[in-house]
Amino acid sequence: MMPAKKAAAAGGAVLAVALAAGLALYGTGMIGGNTAPCAGVAAMTDRLAPLARGEVAALEILKAPRPAPVLTFKGPDGQDTGLSGMKGRTLLVNLWATWCAPCKAEMPALDRLQASFDPKEFQVVAINVDTRNLDRPPLWLKENAIHALAYYADPAGRVLPALQKETGSTGLPTTLLVDSDGCTLGVMKGPAEWSSEDARRLVGAALGRT
Repeated sequence: MMPAKKAAAAGGAVLAVALAAGLALYGTGMIGGNTAPCAGVAAMTDRLAPLARGEVAALEILKAPRPAPVLTFKGPDGQDTGLSGMKGRTLLVNLWATWCAPCKAEMPALDRLQASFDPKEFQVVAINVDTRNLDRPPLWLKENAIHALAYYADPAGRVLPALQKETGSTGLPTTLLVDSDGCTLGVMKGPAEWSSEDARRLVGAALGRT
């Protein structure tokens, strides 16, 4: 078995390669939408902007926060759910697929990030967008010891085009940071090291801890 330090270094190297590959897949489309209902959140994004650095420097903090998109997908119980039903918690909404190498590379980090925070306050909503071989995504999570993340899925293929239209992103993974009132604070087009100190500090600030 590979020693722990060597395994960690190898994992970091794999993630670094995946990050570089993923960042090349994204467009620079404009982010639009009605910002009026979230006008009072601008002070929060002003505080967050300096924290989008290091491992999460690619997170685009919105100068004009806007309501999170209306998305319908399957919850862990297999029933339809959406972001509107998750208000009261800060959310990191992440789209991923088993055919997306950068997505899979960042899933363990997302799992560790979730484990670092109380799920009553903060939740990683990792939505799988596979539309074929639907038994494969939950099996992949199990095989890769992803335990802290609840399983959300969109087998109907509705979420990906909706989020692409909302953010201007043309690839996966794509991630939204959403506050407890349902306002989008930032958008990440591409993968990140979500279990880094930079990411935890950013999430802590979004929770109002700094």
